[in-house]
Amino acid sequence: MNIVVIDDDKLVAISLKTILESTGKINISAMGHSGEEAITLYERYLPDVMLMDIRMQGMSGLEAGEKILSTHKDAKILYLTTFSDDEYIVKALNIGAKGYILKQDYGGIEPALQAVMNGQRVFGESVIDRLPELISGSESFDYSRYGLTDKEWELTTLVARGMSNKEIAGEMFLSEGTVRNYLSQILEKLDLRDRTQLAIFYFNHK
Repeated sequence: MNIVVIDDDKLVAISLKTILESTGKINISAMGHSGEEAITLYERYLPDVMLMDIRMQGMSGLEAGEKILSTHKDAKILYLTTFSDDEYIVKALNIGAKGYILKQDYGGIEPALQAVMNGQRVFGESVIDRLPELISGSESFDYSRYGLTDKEWELTTLVARGMSNKEIAGEMFLSEGTVRNYLSQILEKLDLRDRTQLAIFYFNHK
């Protein structure tokens, strides 16, 4: 697995390189120390995963990640930060990052990278559970303005409650295939990537 590490603390970046390469499973292709370098290094190396800090001088990791994902929609970005900041968590989810973990948990970094590499998101259940508290929405929302039907908005509500396709199918008396089709249509109408972003959209507008 080829990784690019971005951290404005050079000592932290070197420590991460040492720790991760000692596993024998990870190669650090490059290290950078700013958001601007993150963009340049991503273009140059196209890493399997970019491991990036959030708070940095100049361009933040979140700004860099958003720019990278605007041109590389399949980019796998895992944020590693000292700060469990609600605003950062929401922003990371919104831009399509694959994970958000804390630097204090050194032992969990390598498994998190492996999980992201395998297509998983590394956001703890506690983060998803906190979304209703993290995001304040407006009092009313005209979902038809986005081209959503009553049934599509009902399905969106059930997704936001954390229900699986099977559970939604039972709740709405539909087949799982029909639920998947509805979900694809909703994501396309709202220009969203996945059900996590759909849940965020719901809590932003409910």
